[in-house]
Amino acid sequence: MNIGVLGPKGSYSEKAAKQWLAGRNNENDHSLEYFDDIQDVFSSLSSDSVDIGVVPLENSIEGSVGVSLDMLLEKDVAVIGETVVTIEHCLLSRGKKEDIKIILSHPQGLAQCRQFLKEHFEGVELRTTGSTSHAAKLATEFPEMAAIASKEAARMYGLDILIPNVQDRRQNHTRFFVIVPSEKKEHIESIIHANSEEHEYKTSIIVYLDRDRPGALYEILAEFAQKSINLTRIESRPSKEALGDYVFYIDFEGYINDANIKGAIYNIESKVGMLKMLGSYPKFIPGPTSN
Repeated sequence: MNIGVLGPKGSYSEKAAKQWLAGRNNENDHSLEYFDDIQDVFSSLSSDSVDIGVVPLENSIEGSVGVSLDMLLEKDVAVIGETVVTIEHCLLSRGKKEDIKIILSHPQGLAQCRQFLKEHFEGVELRTTGSTSHAAKLATEFPEMAAIASKEAARMYGLDILIPNVQDRRQNHTRFFVIVPSEKKEHIESIIHANSEEHEYKTSIIVYLDRDRPGALYEILAEFAQKSINLTRIESRPSKEALGDYVFYIDFEGYINDANIKGAIYNIESKVGMLKMLGSYPKFIPGPTSN
């Protein structure tokens, strides 16, 4: 199967895909395809050019990746897995630190290193790129250019690690979703054995209230509380229909076929304008390959 990730080679999305695949019986039956941006990964699923996509969802320093949230709402995809990657940004270049005039990285990469850049490279031009690995590839062109990217990207493109661990917080992690076209979900899960009874599960949904009234969100959250369902994440995102109009992204523990969750979803559907089920998937468990 083909797996679409944000490229080029050496990206954290590539690392996430390999980490998710690690230990699977058919790990070697998959190939990676690299795309210029996150939208292209989603589009590749729609056009059947790839079978699976791996996209960044949220970062422990900078929060959610807005484009991924928007695409999850707009595209007909299902979530079949998650993985969490430890982010270790390095300053990479083929020149010397004192000669750097331009620093490149993905917007999230620059934001996660904001204080470092202010303290050590005040006045240096910052440029955004489609990914951290794209920044590393561009930094090979001139010694006055540097990139904020991974040590894997340094090896991939022959760059020196001028300064390691430049993120503003030592604990820096990004959560990735593994997504597939909705109509192929059961088939792909059967191949990768995603529905093993041995797993603990999480479920993700998107809710649009569709009417502004006192207590509307409370009514939704009460359904989870009354059935002792543990919410692991809730986030609002503009609906893009009107100012102050939002959709809500909700993650919680458990599998969609669990009786208490089925009951909660049934009750919530009658209280909202839209409920999109993204899917139930094995909960990420940290291991040696995630460090």
